This record gives sequence, structure tokens and C-alpha cells, in this order.
Amino acid sequence: MRILSILTLSLGLADAADLRTWSDVQDRKIEATLLRIEGQTVMLKLKDGREIPYPLAKLSAADCKYVEETRATLSDDKKSAAESGDIAKTQNFDAPWPDLVKFSEDPEIKTVEENPKDKRFIYESANYRYVCDVRLAKSVVKGFAVLFEATHLYCRSLPLAFNGGTKTDGKYQIILFEQFDDYVKAGGPPGTAGVFIGGRNAVLVPLISLGVKPVGSGYMLDHDKSSRTIPHELTHQLSPQAYFDKGAMGWFSEGIAEYVAATRYRSGIFNVRGNQKDIIEYVTAYGTKDQGGRALGTKIRMPALKTFMLEDYGSFQEQPQLSYGCGLLLTEYFLHMDGDGDGKRIKAFLKSLQDGKDGVKSLDLLLDGRDFGKLEADFTKAWSHKGVDFTFSKE
Repeated sequence: MRILSILTLSLGLADAADLRTWSDVQDRKIEATLLRIEGQTVMLKLKDGREIPYPLAKLSAADCKYVEETRATLSDDKKSAAESGDIAKTQNFDAPWPDLVKFSEDPEIKTVEENPKDKRFIYESANYRYVCDVRLAKSVVKGFAVLFEATHLYCRSLPLAFNGGTKTDGKYQIILFEQFDDYVKAGGPPGTAGVFIGGRNAVLVPLISLGVKPVGSGYMLDHDKSSRTIPHELTHQLSPQAYFDKGAMGWFSEGIAEYVAATRYRSGIFNVRGNQKDIIEYVTAYGTKDQGGRALGTKIRMPALKTFMLEDYGSFQEQPQLSYGCGLLLTEYFLHMDGDGDGKRIKAFLKSLQDGKDGVKSLDLLLDGRDFGKLEADFTKAWSHKGVDFTFSKE
């Protein structure tokens, strides 16, 4: 779910550099390309196409100097764009689809503020700032920060140009609440486990959704607690503004967030390869181990595709189980089942959106000479081979 208030999502970045050898403070080396400089973190692209965030504090002195020199060479216009949060133009549509996304770094936690009087406690990991109303041990913050940093890595690794997101003082904002009622008072919809509020550029999360619970005078983290809501909302936070335009709004903006959320996750690892089985279980039943599925069954009746893909967000939300589930299966179809299964059409569609072209007209790139009736037939045939049968209402 995404609160549609102010939709300004972006980040500043440096130009991509050439492939070079990087060293950390322990003199371990990798070959990678510098994609972005995000505050005190660099985004590196490995030779296999994966993108990984890396804290400057862990790089060798020589590499830190290189990054700062690169930052200094940005033109005044690009510096202004980085500071103001204008849309970044880096696109990675040619990168390979990831099989496994693994965040294996130690999410070093920095305590920024602990103010019991004002109930304001602030902690930071490489890409996120966690503002909480209770004091948490660093070990607890580190425990759930792995999920946040792994989701960040996953979204950035998808070859779909997820170059959006607005940072505040170099970090994405996460607001945490001890009491669920306080979460609701702050704008969290009742009955939800988290929400991205565009106007605040922040994800709001009750601590219970992260498995954080009070024990004695402190708090502990239930490492077995899993929530699909958090990756879903973090995907919204990192999405480019253009992906919420009419034509992509709803079916794709929610479908890709559901795609990330339905991917099997454990201990910093998203198992992307073969996640179609998990996606089918999630949509048709209650998901793996009965956790948060859409329960639509294997015979699904949905609106005509033209209607579904062009409806406003309010209409999309009228039947959330149906809309979110069908949005995910439609997104999965365009990513991996349409045409040659290479996502060529949807990448062209997303690139058109990023280039500022009309969202409705950009749907022609998804149709690619087909009318919506032919698209419905192709979509139905593809999913029938997977045991999911669709029928469509008339427009």
C-alpha cells in the first residue's frame, strides 16, 4: 500500500565510471564500476551485473580519495541535482536478472540520538535512518536492518532502473512505533503492518511487524518473524516517480512491490531464481507456510485488461486482494513470460516512462502491435500452462 499524497521520489548520483579494482580496509579486492555516490555509501556494479552498496568507511584510503575526487568533478548542475533530489538518469535495463541477492555485510549501526524526554531515538545503517519512540539495543537494530539493506540491494539489482527514492540528509527515513495505536495516529492505515507515505518520504512501521517485542526493561528481536509488508513498502520508497504514472499506477506499481515481497527471503538473502512457484502460491493460496497470501484460487475472474491497467488508484483499491494478486501475476507475465521471456517489452515501457513520455501511450510498447483482446489471450494461455486460469469481464 502507498499513501498517495506528494509523489517526489529521486536521488542524486555521480556519473558511472570505468571498471576498476576496489580494496577494503582489509585489502580484500573486487572489480566493479562506480554507479552512484549516496552520501557516505557508494553503489558498485560488479562484473556479473549485481549492484551492491558499500560504506565509504570500509573502503581503503585510496578508494575513499578516488570517490571524493569523483564527487568533486561533478558539474555545478549535477551537484545541484544531487542536493535537490532531481530524478537520476542512470538506468540498468541491460543488466542480467539476478538469481540470488545476498546482503552479507555487517550492517554497522550508528546511534545518532537517544532522547528519553522527547521519546526520540535515532539509529542509522548504511542507507536507512530509523527514528523510534523507544530505546533499542544496537543488536536489535542490526537484526532488522539486514532486511532493510537486503531489500535495498534487491531493488537496485533488478534490471528495471529502480533509481528513485528521496533521502533526507543522506538516508531513507524509517519511522518506528512501539504502540500500534501511535502508528495509526501517525498515518498508518489500521490493519496494516507498515506503509510508505510519499509526502513524508518515509516508511512507517510498528515494531511488532519487525518481530521486536518488549522483554523486561528492554526489547528483543524474534529472528523467525517475517513480514512481506516491509519489502513491499521499501520497494515503493525506492521506486522512480514515473512508475506511479497512469498506465503503470496500480497494476505495476503494486505488482512489482508484490513481486519483491513474494520472493522468498531469509537472513539477508532473496532467492530470486525460481520464485515463480512462490508467486503462484502467494496469489492463489495463502503463500508459503500460510503467510499473507491473496487466496484467489486457481480460477480467477478479473476486469478486462484495458480497464485494469488504466483504472485510477481508488478503483484499484476497491478489491485489494484481487487487484494486488492480479497486478503481481500481470507483472510476472511481462517480466518473464511475455514474448521471449526476456522482459523486453516491459523494459521498453518503463524506459519510456522514465524518459517522461505519456504513461497511457507508453502502453503501446507493452502491446507491441497487439490489441488488448490479443494480450488477454496471450496472458491467459501463458498462465494456463502454470495451472492458473483467467476469465475477463467485459469493458
